[in-house]
Amino acid sequence: MNYQQFVEQNKDEMIIALQRAVRINSERGESFLSKEGQTYPFGQGIQDALEYFLELGKNMGFEVKNVDNQAGHIDFRGTGDSLVGILGHIDVVPAGVDWKTDPFGGEIIDEKIYGRGTTDDKGPVIACLYAMKALKDAGYVPNATIRLILGLDEETGNWTGLEHYFTKERRPDYGFTPDGEFPLINGEKGTLVFDVVKKFSKNNVKGLELRSLKGGMAPNSVADNARAVVNSPDPSIYDILKEKITAYRSLTGYKINYKGIGKSLEITVSGVSAHGAKPEAGLNAISIMMELLAQFNFANEDTNDFIAFYNKYIGFCLDGEKLGIAMEDQKSGHLVFNVGMAEVSKDAAKLVLNLRYPVTYTSEDVFAPMMEILTKYNMGLVKKAIKEPVYFEPDSRMVQDLWDIYKEHTGDIESQPMVMGGGTYAKATPGIIAYGALFPGDEDLMHQKDECIEISRFLQTAKIYADAIYKLSSENYEN
Repeated sequence: MNYQQFVEQNKDEMIIALQRAVRINSERGESFLSKEGQTYPFGQGIQDALEYFLELGKNMGFEVKNVDNQAGHIDFRGTGDSLVGILGHIDVVPAGVDWKTDPFGGEIIDEKIYGRGTTDDKGPVIACLYAMKALKDAGYVPNATIRLILGLDEETGNWTGLEHYFTKERRPDYGFTPDGEFPLINGEKGTLVFDVVKKFSKNNVKGLELRSLKGGMAPNSVADNARAVVNSPDPSIYDILKEKITAYRSLTGYKINYKGIGKSLEITVSGVSAHGAKPEAGLNAISIMMELLAQFNFANEDTNDFIAFYNKYIGFCLDGEKLGIAMEDQKSGHLVFNVGMAEVSKDAAKLVLNLRYPVTYTSEDVFAPMMEILTKYNMGLVKKAIKEPVYFEPDSRMVQDLWDIYKEHTGDIESQPMVMGGGTYAKATPGIIAYGALFPGDEDLMHQKDECIEISRFLQTAKIYADAIYKLSSENYEN
C-alpha cells in the first residue's frame, strides 16, 4: 500500500492548511460567553483555531467532536477496539517582538513557512492530520481508531482543558505526541510551575521607590524583557542612578535603556528568549534587572530584601543550586530552573518559576528544601501545576518501533532516544511518547522569534507520522 505517495500529492494543500492555521492568533485570551451562550474558556483566538482544525478534519471525511470548547478530536475509525492517540496542541506562546515577518502571517521565505506555531505545535499537528488523510486516501482500514486530540491550553502549563476532556472521553491505549524531538523522547523530567510571593509592609519613609517591575511573557519561556519604574521625591538622585546604569551596562554589555517618564525614571532590559527547558540558550532579562537594582537603595527595606533574596538564591543560576535543590540522576541529568515572569509593586512581589526535575525524584523532593529558605524570608509558595516525570525503557516495543521508523526515513543511526526537560502531553495520560517533530541538528526556534519550519522537513515529518500511525494501528498491535 503506497500511502506515502498521497503525502506527496497533498503537499500544497498541507502548506496552505498550515498557513491558515498560523494566521489564527491562538495565544491564550480571557474566558468569555458568546452571543449563543457558549463559554469560550481560552479566548476567541483559541476557539477559532479549534473550529478551524475540526472543520479541516471534517472536510477530509473524518469524524470530529468539540468537547465543551475545552478540547476536541478528529477520529479515523477502524475495526478494532484499541484507541491510538495522537495528542497535539494548537495554542501558542505569545509572539513577542522583533520578528522579521508577521508572527501570524504564515509567510514563505526561502522554502520556510514563518509564524508562531509552525514548529510548536500547529505544524506537527497538521503533519499528523495529513498523515491520517494519506492513509485514508490510500484505502487503509486501521485495526484501531486513530484519534488526533487537540489540546487548547498546553502552553500555560495548567492543562485544565485536557483534564476536562478526559472526564468526558476515553483515554488512548497508547500513542504519541508530536511536540518533542526525533528520534524520540523516551523520558520527560517532572515539571513544576509555581509562584513565589512576598507581601511588603507599609513604608512611610520618603525616598527612592520601586513603583513597578514587570518581566517575561510565559512561565515556560526565558524572560526576554523587563521594565522597572522608580520614583524619588529628590530628582537629583536620578543622575546618580543613570551613572550606575551606564556603568553596569558598560561592564556587562547587556542591553539596558532608561528614560524619564513624568517624575519617574523608566528602566528597560532586553534579554534573549528561549524555551524554559533550555534556559542556557537564552538570557534572562529579569535576572539582569535584579542584579542592576541591587545597586540602588530603596526606602522600603522589604523591596531591598526581595532583591537581595533574588540575587542570593536565584540570580543567573539555572540548576537550582542556590536554592538548595540541585539534583540529578543518570537517566535524565540535572534539574533545570527558569524564571519565567516577575511582577513587583509597592505592595508585593511575585515570581513565576518553571522547573524541570530528574525522573527518579518527586515534586516534594524539590519543594521541601525551597520552603526552608522561603520561610526565612517570609515568602509564600503557590503551586500552579505539578506534572510528575514520564519514563519508557529504551527496549520497550513502542520505543523500538518508532525509532526504527525514524531511522528508515532519515538514515540517521547515530541519534539515540533521549530524556528531555520539556514537558509534553506525554504527561497527560499513560502510554504516550513524545515523537518529533524537531530533527537532530536543526535549530530549535520553539518559543522564539522568527519561528519557522522548512517545507522539506514538514513533508518528511508527515511521511514519518504516516508510517508511525500505520504501525501503531496495524493488526494485533499492543505496546
